Amino acid sequence: MPNFCAAPNCTRKSTQSDLAFFRFPRDPIRRCKLWVENCRRADLEDKTSDQLNKHYRLCAKHFEPSMICKSSPYRTVLKDNAVPTIFDLTSHLNNPHSRHRKRIKEFTEEELRKMKERRLEILAEQEQLNKENENSLQNQTHECEESEEDLVPLTPEEKEIKDYLKSLFEILVMMGKQNIPLDGHGDEEEDSESFTPSNFQALLEYRINAGDEVLRKRFEMTAVNVEYCPILQQKQMMEICESCIREEVLREVRECRFFSLVTDDVVEVTGECHLPLFLRFVDEANNLREEFIGFFPCEADEDTLAERLHAEITEKWGLNMEYCRGQAHVCSGHYAAKIKAVGAKLMEKYPLAVCTPCSSCSLNIWLAKGLPLPSVQIVLLTLKKIDTFFSKSPLLLAELENSISVVYQNNEDKANELRELCRTQWIERHDAFDTAVDLLDSLLLCVDSVNENESFRWNNDISFEAYMISESLADFEFVVTLVILKNALSFTRAFGKNLQGQTLDVFFAASSLTAVLHSLNEIMDNIEVYHEFWFEEATILAARLEIPVKLPRTCLRRNRMESGFEVVPESFYKEYLSIPIVVRIIQELKDIFSDNHLKALKCLSLVPSVMGQLKFNTSEENNADMYRNDLPNPDTLPAELHCWRIKWKHRGKDVELPSTIYETLHLSEVKFFPNVYSFLKVLCTLPIIKVENNKYESGRKRLKAYLSNTPVNHRSKSLALLNINYDVKHDLDLMVDTYTKMYPEKTDQQ
Repeated sequence: MPNFCAAPNCTRKSTQSDLAFFRFPRDPIRRCKLWVENCRRADLEDKTSDQLNKHYRLCAKHFEPSMICKSSPYRTVLKDNAVPTIFDLTSHLNNPHSRHRKRIKEFTEEELRKMKERRLEILAEQEQLNKENENSLQNQTHECEESEEDLVPLTPEEKEIKDYLKSLFEILVMMGKQNIPLDGHGDEEEDSESFTPSNFQALLEYRINAGDEVLRKRFEMTAVNVEYCPILQQKQMMEICESCIREEVLREVRECRFFSLVTDDVVEVTGECHLPLFLRFVDEANNLREEFIGFFPCEADEDTLAERLHAEITEKWGLNMEYCRGQAHVCSGHYAAKIKAVGAKLMEKYPLAVCTPCSSCSLNIWLAKGLPLPSVQIVLLTLKKIDTFFSKSPLLLAELENSISVVYQNNEDKANELRELCRTQWIERHDAFDTAVDLLDSLLLCVDSVNENESFRWNNDISFEAYMISESLADFEFVVTLVILKNALSFTRAFGKNLQGQTLDVFFAASSLTAVLHSLNEIMDNIEVYHEFWFEEATILAARLEIPVKLPRTCLRRNRMESGFEVVPESFYKEYLSIPIVVRIIQELKDIFSDNHLKALKCLSLVPSVMGQLKFNTSEENNADMYRNDLPNPDTLPAELHCWRIKWKHRGKDVELPSTIYETLHLSEVKFFPNVYSFLKVLCTLPIIKVENNKYESGRKRLKAYLSNTPVNHRSKSLALLNINYDVKHDLDLMVDTYTKMYPEKTDQQ
C-alpha cells in the first residue's frame, strides 16, 4: 500500500518517488503537536498521536537535510529532535476554485507567537539534553581511565595461585565432560580402605609427571601420601563449574525471554530422588532448543515443592516466570500426582504457563505413567526391564527374533513386522501395549529358554534376569492389566499420534478432542459390556500361555480375613482396573487440554500450510488475546494477520507453503510481520510442539545415556550437568574469579 504525504499542496507518494516517508511521532505533548502545527492541517488537530502515527506520513522534502540521517543505502532515519519546517502554503491560492482535501489553517498573531515560544523551549531542552549527554560521556571516560589506573597488577604469588586454580578447574571440567567420577574405586565408607587414589588425584599426578610446571611447583615438596586437593574443595569447585555452565544456558534463555519448563522421570542422584529439569526456548537463530538445566530434589510435600521450584527458577536462575509459556511433567508412580499438583500451583499463579503433554513422550505412555495403580506401574516397569534386558547383547535380541519366528511360523508378515519393531524403542511408541500383547507369547518363550540355559550360552546374571522377567509375564494380574490398557488407550492412540506429528496434524488433533472424550464417556457408560470383552481377551491369552486365572495375592489374603465373602476375578478386575483406568484417562485429558491450551493449539493456523488447508479462512484473532502482551504491536495484529493471509493466498505457483513453525520462523520475510513472528516464537516454546532438529534435543538423550552408563553411587549433579551440556562453552578464568570471591579464606591458604 503506498504512503501519501500529509503536507498541504504536496502530492508525492511512495510508489512515485525514492524519497523516504516518516511517521508522525508518538509523543502527544511535544513533537507530534509541533508537527501538526507546522503542517497547518486543521483536520489533523483532533487526531490522537496514535492515529497520526499509524495513518499519516510526511516525505523527506519537508525536513532540513541536517535533520535526516542515512544510516545505510537502504535505511533513512530522522534525528530525535527533527521537526518539519519546509512547506508550500501558498500555491493553492493560484487556483482559488480548487477543492483541497488538505485544508490549510490560518493562524492569528497570538497563535504564531505561542508556536514560536514552544519551538524555542524544545530547542533549549534539546541543547540541555545534548550537554548532559556529553558530560555523562566525559565522566564515564574519566571513570574508565581512573579504574584502569586503579588496577593493581597481580603479585607473583597471586598469579601462581590463579594459575594453580585454573589447572584444577581444567581437570575438573574435563572429568565432568568425559563422565569420570572424582572418587576412586574403594568403598565409600569413611573408615574403609581405598585400594587406589581417587581419579582426581591420579590425574593431578599424571599432569605433574607430564610436565605441568604450575602443579609441579605447587606439590613438589608435598608428601606422596597426602591428598593434593581435599574432597570438600573438590565439591566446592565442582559446584562452581556447574553454576558457570548453567549460567551460559540461562543467559541465552533470558535474552530470548519466553521459555517452557519440562521435567522427566524421577531419578536417584547422591542418595536422593531428583527431577531432571529442562528448559525449552527459541534461540536467536530461531531454533527450538531443549536444554538440560539440572536436577531438583523432590522429597517434600506439594506446597513445599512448588515454593522451592519457584524460588529455584526465579531467585537462583534469575528467570521471570511471567515469561513461562508452558510446562510438561513426565513422571510415573506416586510422584506423578505430586508433580502434577506442583504444575497446577504454578499455573494457578501464572495462567499462561499451561500444562501440556511433552513431544518426547507418546500420549498413551504419558497417560499410563500418570495412573496411580500399582498394577499399571508394574506393567510399565516390566516393559522397561524387557527393553534393558534385550539391549544388553545382540545375541539376546537374536534369541527373541527366533522365538517370534516359532510363535508366528504360520504368519510370516506378522513375524517380520514384530522383528522390525523389536529393533526399535517400541516401548515408547503410541501402540506399545498393542505390541506387548502381540509379543507376549514370544517374550515368555524367549526368557524361559534363557532361564533354562540348556546350552550354557548365558551367564548366571543373564539367566536370573530372564527368570525375574518370566515371573512377571506369567502373572495373570500382569496379563489382564496389559490387555485393559491396550483396549482403553486404543481410543487415544490416533489422537496422540497426531499430537506428535506435523503442525497440521497437531492443529486438527485439538479439534478432535471432543470426539475422543465422547468415545471414552461411551465406554464408561457401558463399562460392564466393554470389561466383559476385555476380560475374555485376557483369559484367552492367559490360557494360551498356560497362566491360571486368579486374583492378586493381596486380594486373596484380604478375602481370607473376611470369611464368607467370595470375590469373582471378573468383577474384581472391573472395579480394581477397568473403571479406575477409564475414569482417570478421561480426567487427565480434560485437565491437560485446558481452555488456554486449546486456544494456543488453534493459533497454529498461523502456519501457512494450515492456512492453506483451511482455504485461508482463519481467525487467529479470536484466540490471540491470551498472548496480547507478548506482541510488539498488538493493536495492528488484525491488519497484520490479514496481510499475512493475503501474502500466502496470492503466492507464486512455484512457492510451497511452509509446513511447520520451524520452517516459517526461518523465512527471511517473516520479520516484516513482527506480531506474527513473535506469536510463532511463543507458540514454538510449548512442550507439545515437536523439536524439528534432533541436534537441539540431544540433552534428553545424553541424560538417558548418563543414567544408563553411570552407577548410582557415582552419580553427581555437577558432573552430570557438565557431561550432558558437553557442547556448552566454559570460561576457566570466570570459574577461578568466582571461586576466589566465594572462598577468599581458602585462596589465602593455597
